[in-house]
Amino acid sequence: MAANAIDQTRRMLSLVTYLRERPGAYVADVARAFGITEDELISDLDVLPLCGTSFRGGDLLDIDTDGERIWWHNADDVAAPLRLAADEATALLVAARAVTTLPGLRESDRQALLRATAKLEAAAGDTAGASSRLSVTFESEGGVFAEVDRAIAERRRLWLRYYSPARDELTEREVDPIRLFAVGHTYMEAWCRLSEDRRTFRLDRVAAIRILDEPSSPPEMELRDLSAGLVQPAADDPEVTVEVAPAGRWVAEYYPHDKAEELPDGGLRITLRTPDPASLRRLALRLGADGRIVAPKELATSAREAARQALAAYGEEL
Repeated sequence: MAANAIDQTRRMLSLVTYLRERPGAYVADVARAFGITEDELISDLDVLPLCGTSFRGGDLLDIDTDGERIWWHNADDVAAPLRLAADEATALLVAARAVTTLPGLRESDRQALLRATAKLEAAAGDTAGASSRLSVTFESEGGVFAEVDRAIAERRRLWLRYYSPARDELTEREVDPIRLFAVGHTYMEAWCRLSEDRRTFRLDRVAAIRILDEPSSPPEMELRDLSAGLVQPAADDPEVTVEVAPAGRWVAEYYPHDKAEELPDGGLRITLRTPDPASLRRLALRLGADGRIVAPKELATSAREAARQALAAYGEEL
């Protein structure tokens, strides 16, 4: 079973120290030392260069790899003791206090965070008083994340009420969680007892969640390779062409596609593949005047009909 988010954070913190002491370390050796696959290590290395020594964009960790060895080019530059500005200390204190209130946080982690917060408060002096007047309330996705993370750590089954946009309905199901991951949004990969298959759930579509007493027991399976993204169309999937106005160019950023051609008005003609072309009708409705399905013709016709029915229903309600 994949490590949960907190375990991954611990590993990445240890990885920083490990790499600083071993310049030019071999990918295979590091992966073996941490008990992970080389692909998982490369995924961690993709995240580390986004970390730095200042909230204002100070020195980032200049770590890269050629696939065989790992190089950290500015290890000495970022090793100097940090001095936090008042706003940085305030942000850290507010965030730390907020995280300690998360449901599902392991008690040992909560106590460690409280000890670190107390040390930061002592060092911050008057700034700590200002931060105490601020608070953070997590949205529902944060609570769902904490429950899933706890279920993974305790190896327990989850009950979900989940919204499926493809069917436009809420379903209730029990799942055995496997891992949390982020690709644009945060997702849970789990074994679904309703469909008796592996499924991926977007956390912001979970309407309700509850940890059950039953132990989680997903079947042994190889984890999906997400290096190419969450959606990985097959070469023989049906081809769909969508034209979008400049305001709809975001479609090319969120949907894997074969090509995106510039249009004279600043829009794009996007060609993509999907095993379920009908699922793109919702995209067409969302785009409204900023986009349309061009091909296949049957899908374009059904999208126009769906839009017509939606407008008609809206008019009746008015």
